[in-house]
Amino acid sequence: MIPLQSHEIRGNWATLLLPVDADDSISMPRLAAEIDQLIAMRVDGIYSNGTAGEFYNQTEDEFDAVNQLLAEKCNVAGMPFQVGCSHMSPQLSLERLRRSLAWAPSAIQVILPDWFPPSMQEIIAYLQVMQQAAGPVQLVLYNPPHAKKRLTPADFKTIREAGIHLAGCKLPGGDAAWYQSMLGLNPGLSVFIPGHHLATGVKAGAHGAYSNVACLHPGVAQQWYNSMHTDMEGALELEGRIQRFMTEHIVPFITEQGYSNQAVDKLLAAAGGWADVGTRLRWPYRWIGEEEVPAIRQAARNLVPEFFEG
Repeated sequence: MIPLQSHEIRGNWATLLLPVDADDSISMPRLAAEIDQLIAMRVDGIYSNGTAGEFYNQTEDEFDAVNQLLAEKCNVAGMPFQVGCSHMSPQLSLERLRRSLAWAPSAIQVILPDWFPPSMQEIIAYLQVMQQAAGPVQLVLYNPPHAKKRLTPADFKTIREAGIHLAGCKLPGGDAAWYQSMLGLNPGLSVFIPGHHLATGVKAGAHGAYSNVACLHPGVAQQWYNSMHTDMEGALELEGRIQRFMTEHIVPFITEQGYSNQAVDKLLAAAGGWADVGTRLRWPYRWIGEEEVPAIRQAARNLVPEFFEG
C-alpha cells in the first residue's frame, strides 16, 4: 500500500474489533471474517489496535498475527489501513512501529507514553524518534479523553514547529471555538473526531472519524458520511438521533455501571449484527453480557432504523 498523505486521510474509518473466545484467546477465523466484511462494505479505511482492538492487552506475537492478517487482506483488496502501534511503553511502541513497516500500512497510529504524563519536551523527543523510524509512513496521534496528557490545539502547533509532521490526529473534539483554534493553528493536519459528532464536526471543518458509529454498522456509517457532502441537513438530523440513542442507551453503561468504552463498542457491534465479534473483553476487563443485546438492538431500531434497513 502507498503511504497516505494528510490530505488523503478522510472520512469514515472503521475500527478492527478484537473477537475473544471463552478461553481468552483471540479468534483469528472470526477476525478474518470481520476484515472481509469491512472490506466488502467499502469503508474509507480500516485501523487496527485502537481501544476497541485492545492493543494494551496483546502479546507481541498476537500483535504481529492480528496486523499481518489485516495487512494481507487490505493490500490484496486495495483497502487503506492503519496499524495501531500504540502501547503504554514507548519502547514497545517503537518496536511495534519498526515491525509494522514490513506490512506497508497507509499510516501508523501511536499514543503518547502513558505511565507518567510526559512534558512537551518529552513528547517532542518521543515523536522525533517515532517519525524517524517510520520513514515515509506518516504518523497519526491518538489522544483520547483518558490519556495522561491531553493535548490542546496550541500543543499541536508546538509539535509541528519542532519539526514533527503528523499526518493526522484522533481527538475528542470540542465546541465551535475549539474547531476554529484546532484548524486555524494546524493547517494541513487531518483532524478526526468521535463518530457520533461527525456531521457537526465535518460542518465545522473536521476531516472524518475513527468511528464508534461504525461499530454499530460500518456500511451505514459510510453512507452517512457520504451524505454529508450532499445533504448536510439530513446528516445532522440523523446525528441528533444517533446522539440520543448513545445518551439514553449506551452512555449509562459507562457512567452508571462502570463499563469501559471498548465494552460498549463491542455491544454496539453485537447489536448491529454485522460481524461475529461478540461482547467479550480480555481479562481483567468486564464485558457487557450478550443478554443485553436484544434491548439495545431494539432501541437502535427505534431511534436509528437506517442502521437496520436492508
